[in-house]
Amino acid sequence: MTPLTPDDVQRALDAFDTTIRIRFFDDSTATSQQAADAIGCLLGQIVKSLAFLVDEKPILILASGDGRVDDKKVATLFDVSRKKVKTASAEQCIAIYGYAPGGVPPVGIRTSDIPVYIDQSLERFDQLYAAAGAHNAIFPISRLDLIKLTGGKVVDIRKEDNPPQ
Repeated sequence: MTPLTPDDVQRALDAFDTTIRIRFFDDSTATSQQAADAIGCLLGQIVKSLAFLVDEKPILILASGDGRVDDKKVATLFDVSRKKVKTASAEQCIAIYGYAPGGVPPVGIRTSDIPVYIDQSLERFDQLYAAAGAHNAIFPISRLDLIKLTGGKVVDIRKEDNPPQ
């Protein structure tokens, strides 16, 4: 299956707000640290789009770049065992979400109606930066616009051994 591109992400952004523009970098922004270094922002301002399957159903988790997702909290959220919470494989990322890991955006994904969950630790920041469909593409977005754009539900899914900075 052919991966989607930053053009698909830009179309989704344009439908929401034509002033949000994807920025491309010479170096990779695939990891949160690489993205923060390229932009010159705090690690916590990077939005990681994490593809999960819960009881075989896809969800998208938007988490802060300086934290990790607690699979126990995700399992509790869905009232399933931890064994039912799995990270999507690279093949599943492309087939379901449309993008390879490291480039999965919060919008413009292949499968419609995938529930989005936004970790509440992102509430520390007004300005955020999210992946835009490639290993070197990012777009800036306010926290409130991210919530509106994705229709995401704000939840506590941050691993507790990794407190926000």
